[in-house]
Amino acid sequence: MKQKVILLTGASSGIGYDTAQALAQQGHRVYAAARRVERMEPLKQYGVIPVQMDVTDEASMQQAVERILSEEGRIDVLINNAGYGYFGAVENVPMDDARNQLEVNIFGLARLCQLVLPFMRKQGNGRIINTSSVAGKSVLLYGAWYHVSKYAVEALSDALRMEVKPFGIDVVIIEPGAIKTNWGIIAADHLIESSRGTAYAETAERMANNMRKIYTDGHISSPAVVRRAICRAVNARHPKARYRIGSWSDTIVWTHTLLPARWWDAMMRLGGKIKL
Repeated sequence: MKQKVILLTGASSGIGYDTAQALAQQGHRVYAAARRVERMEPLKQYGVIPVQMDVTDEASMQQAVERILSEEGRIDVLINNAGYGYFGAVENVPMDDARNQLEVNIFGLARLCQLVLPFMRKQGNGRIINTSSVAGKSVLLYGAWYHVSKYAVEALSDALRMEVKPFGIDVVIIEPGAIKTNWGIIAADHLIESSRGTAYAETAERMANNMRKIYTDGHISSPAVVRRAICRAVNARHPKARYRIGSWSDTIVWTHTLLPARWWDAMMRLGGKIKL
């Protein structure tokens, strides 16, 4: 297997951390990027190179890309994994928080694509792997801004795939379903915070409690399924355009597609009324 130079964002914890370790152990040259570099120190034992980067900060993104090109002379793979979920009713979420959700989940991702593409075109090959979600194919109650960001990742990735294919560059989307990480806990905390003292508080609290239960339950998929999908997308000679993996991923998408909108809406509202 040919060694590839990889830039991976969101690598300080969870799926990003595990993927950085796995790719390095496969023999790749992995630059793991995150705001908190100290959290990635243990990855050095596997050959991972921690890089400080904030995907909302232009200078830090430029510096990271320039460093890799200076040290390696190329970037073969960009894995846009950084992201989080801010849940809350549209009426309640402060616009600064909404903008930050999009800044992290879509604009930072897009800017990194812009920064690496000239060099990938010059070398005549490359691969961009964007972590999306089934949240880019369906909408849950109180998830508006998170879903906006993931629908945007889907659209941008589809457009980009068509644009850069003539230059030998692949664009891949990773679409996880429910994965047992801290994502659901963080999203639930945001939901409580944004709904406290509002007309949505009671339903939002039930939804948040349900989210915490689901994401601490042993019945949803392990982060390993996402790590394996990303590794397959990196190593495949001809990667798929999409890797949809994890608990309920196909079920959610197909149910959202096939059900009349009123039925889906009623099902989501019911979920906010039931205490699991």
